[in-house]
Amino acid sequence: MAFLDGTVVGVALPVMQLELHATVDAAQWVVEAYALFLAALVLVGGALGDRLGRRRVFSWGVALFSVASAGCGLSPGVASLISAAYPEAERGRAIGTWSSASAITAAVGPVAAGWVVMHGSWRWLFLLNLPLAAVVVGLASWRVAESRDEGATGRLDLGGAALATVGLFLVVYALIDSGRTGGMGSGRAVLLLGLGGLTLAAFVLVEARRAAPMVPLSLFRSRTFSGTNLLTLLLYAALGGGLFFLPFNLIQVQHYSPAEAGAALLPFIALISVLSPWAGGLAARWGARPLLVAGPSLAAAGYGLLALPTLGERYWTTYFPGLVVLGLGMGLTVAPLTTAVMGSVDARHAGVASGINNAVARAASLLAVAALGALLSARFNGALDGRLSRLSLPGDLARAVDSERAKLGGADFSSLEATVRDGLRQAFDLAYVAGFRTLMVACALLAAGGALAGLLLVEPAAGTASGPGPSAAARGRPGAARPG
Repeated sequence: MAFLDGTVVGVALPVMQLELHATVDAAQWVVEAYALFLAALVLVGGALGDRLGRRRVFSWGVALFSVASAGCGLSPGVASLISAAYPEAERGRAIGTWSSASAITAAVGPVAAGWVVMHGSWRWLFLLNLPLAAVVVGLASWRVAESRDEGATGRLDLGGAALATVGLFLVVYALIDSGRTGGMGSGRAVLLLGLGGLTLAAFVLVEARRAAPMVPLSLFRSRTFSGTNLLTLLLYAALGGGLFFLPFNLIQVQHYSPAEAGAALLPFIALISVLSPWAGGLAARWGARPLLVAGPSLAAAGYGLLALPTLGERYWTTYFPGLVVLGLGMGLTVAPLTTAVMGSVDARHAGVASGINNAVARAASLLAVAALGALLSARFNGALDGRLSRLSLPGDLARAVDSERAKLGGADFSSLEATVRDGLRQAFDLAYVAGFRTLMVACALLAAGGALAGLLLVEPAAGTASGPGPSAAARGRPGAARPG
């Protein structure tokens, strides 16, 4: 359900923007409102699962997810389970298989979403979660053993969750709002960013003082745990921001149909599906570090290739190579990253560690959609100003065109005379391409930063060429077995 929704909403969102006559910042909030609470409350979910039972909390979450999804469809305008079920020696392959299964469902999503949007309504994409939820809860009751942390005591850290939510909201609001209020240098943006930063700092201070914190800061004493979370932050920022804006480019600017845009993502998803079980097994035998350097490096190269296309070029010589290389990179990274996170903490903290890493990934995507959206908008507006100056538009028309800026590639000029409409359409499309190329370069730099974090901070496995001695996971857990 989660991976399906993550892909189908991305493909449907450009059509939702046009149908609802929304600006790009409003379309961003469709995703950001979901991502904000997911990033903040997945931490509570990890701790709640440790206390009340992971299967129980998972099933409650699925039920709530489906009800909320139905609300979206009608609106007008799980790594810790794997960690508990499999011993450490088998966990890498199990996580790889989980990643592969998730990728298979995600592969169906874009194409199915495109077909549904073209022949029905985007609302059905949300309503589909109702029958899926019934199946998922039934499978969890039938096949998933209950597990919990018997040592987990104390009250849930709801105050920490509130501070994290408010702090992230203020930062994201500042980034998205800056596009229409004078940029990041405006007094409003600086004030909101400052308040968000202070709130997040207060969150860290509160967590350091609590007896039973939502985020045990002691876990970050593990160099590998800190390194993998930094890698997650950088790599998933690139992934979340890049894949959010790619369908807008394909549908609104390159004029793909929704089904074609969904199919365009298949190489990326298929490679994650094929490579994840293999990469999970390699991580269990050789350690995660080599894969956590090679994978993000390939992802950076993929984003670099996606920065090259302009307008009207063939898919097979433009977006296809970039998505293939990006898929190779993520396929080598996803399962080893999860394995490294789980292996760097005591097994009884698996729920909390999973929650922290998931929260980092969600927060990375949350912040990236806002920050990279501001970057794209700034580059778009600069490029558009240059092109509009050459069109010499009369005052009334210039003001009407300016009112469409906030829609970026979704600007609507259907009411204008054909010659003027075509010239404006080309100006907006070329400006969007300029912004998208800048965004892809930023994603490449983020992914390269992730590769550097893997190289410098993730400890090599025991017995590898990097040096003898116990692994970071073994050093962090007394009596822990070394990776095979």
